[in-house]
Amino acid sequence: MSRIGKQPISIPSGVTVEIVNSTVTVKGPKGELTKKINPKIKIEVKDNEIIVTR
Repeated sequence: MSRIGKQPISIPSGVTVEIVNSTVTVKGPKGELTKKINPKIKIEVKDNEIIVTR
């Protein structure tokens, strides 16, 4: 994985992130996005950031 891929993703104000099983849903003022992620990838939300690890 590249170094940029290891950096956390900051969540802007007004945006909510919900993780259920391996489905990530992001809701914001411009709409909603739902993406199914490979179960081998670990995604967690900590301190207003999204952390992705393999």
